[in-house]
Amino acid sequence: MSISPTIFDDVFSVTHIWGDAMSQATHYETAPEDRIPLVQKLVYGLGAFVNNLLAAAIGGMAIVLNLGLGMNPALVGLLGALPRLTDAITDPLMGYISDNTRSRWGRRRPYIFVGAIVAGVVFALLWQLPRDQSETFYFWYFLIGSLVFYLGYTVFATPWVALGYELTPDYHERTRLMGVQNFIGQLAYVIAPWFLLFMQNETFFDDMVDGAAGLAIIIGVVSIVIGILPAIFLRERFKDFAEPEDKEPEEQAQGAMAVAMRNIRDFFSGFAATLKFKPFLKLCAATFLVFNGFMLISSFQFYVIIYYVFRGDKILGAEYAGYAGSLGAICTFLVIFFVTWLATRIGKRRAFFTAIGISMAGYALKWVCYNPDVPWLLLVPAPLLAFGLGGLFTLMPSMIADVVDMDELETNERREGMYGSIFWWVVKLGMAAALAAGGFLLNATGFDVALEGNQTENTIFLMRLFDAFVPFVASGVAIWAIATFSITEERAHEIRLELEQRRGSGGEPVAEPA
Repeated sequence: MSISPTIFDDVFSVTHIWGDAMSQATHYETAPEDRIPLVQKLVYGLGAFVNNLLAAAIGGMAIVLNLGLGMNPALVGLLGALPRLTDAITDPLMGYISDNTRSRWGRRRPYIFVGAIVAGVVFALLWQLPRDQSETFYFWYFLIGSLVFYLGYTVFATPWVALGYELTPDYHERTRLMGVQNFIGQLAYVIAPWFLLFMQNETFFDDMVDGAAGLAIIIGVVSIVIGILPAIFLRERFKDFAEPEDKEPEEQAQGAMAVAMRNIRDFFSGFAATLKFKPFLKLCAATFLVFNGFMLISSFQFYVIIYYVFRGDKILGAEYAGYAGSLGAICTFLVIFFVTWLATRIGKRRAFFTAIGISMAGYALKWVCYNPDVPWLLLVPAPLLAFGLGGLFTLMPSMIADVVDMDELETNERREGMYGSIFWWVVKLGMAAALAAGGFLLNATGFDVALEGNQTENTIFLMRLFDAFVPFVASGVAIWAIATFSITEERAHEIRLELEQRRGSGGEPVAEPA
């Protein structure tokens, strides 16, 4: 990818205020043995596509419960939030189980395989909504089904995330891997904005509810077929790391109860140690703020476009929302290339500042570009907004892999699964909080679906205010939170050498300063 040096000169001048000049930093080239073959990167990226497709679908299709079945928006918000809260238990537990599993197929791969199948099947069944039922019936039907779905989703996603942290020990190759997986994962977000329009297609479906049932089957099948591929074609770097040391004879004689109690103790000990690790907490805080801000307004955006820009025209609103979403997703592909390149030049932390700062400009522009007199202007912020999640999910997983190494250095334990599960639990917690708050905030604006395009002036004002400036403020706080993240390229290299000496790999550098 060729980019004008002038552009990067401008970027460097901006990022200079956030750290030392790049000429003062030590830069290491990636050794050939540390590079991940492109095919393996692509296969790992297919897991991201399934992960994002399922997440985007269950969130984006939830509007059917309101517009198709007439459920109260607050209840719809709760249906999005409550199942996510169960991840507070299931995600870290799955991370611990994955970290400590020993099998001929490895620590991660069996769960990825089974989880993809369960999640795909349950998702397809979830949207086969029966007709003419009460609001209470729909609430409990969808809540119970969602809980089962998210359990399967966790079994797939948590080990898949952890697998990515251990595929390479190289500081920059980790960023490239996460760039590839984020690139492929974004394909889901190119498709997802069109779900609402697809579900309303009268050629294929009787109504929106029937459309959701058909779409869910397609998504379920795709998730199964693609989701099992990382389990089949990837191999684990630390397959036998979970092998325990020889136990004392007394402990062996205590049997299953002692083993169970030890596992419970180890789980909570590992969980607490992970939460106390300050570099990791900073990454979690920044992710929660950026992602939560984005998700909070993701539902608002549909309502603002439909009821403000297009005066209640759902078809036209859905069409333009599809254009904006797809444009943003397409631009994210370019953002991923840019952020990956930038991070290998100026460091991951300063690349984060640059990406999130650009996305903040996009949020501010929504206030003027969402204009009923000039509807096409709503496309203008989309490329800038792409820097938010595009930068976030390229850089954060790579930075967490560095955190896992530092934690191993301090504790002599590798906890990819625990770190990955807690990180993605934070993402899911942000999504749950956003979905719940989004429903209540929508009610707080005074929105009334019965009014169609005749919403009050105050309702429209509040919807636009929340849509533009809540994520703007959240992103600004995220930049502040990550400003003191301490793992630089040089420090990451030092940690790696110490770990390799400890493991008996020799102490010779596998990469020399460029």
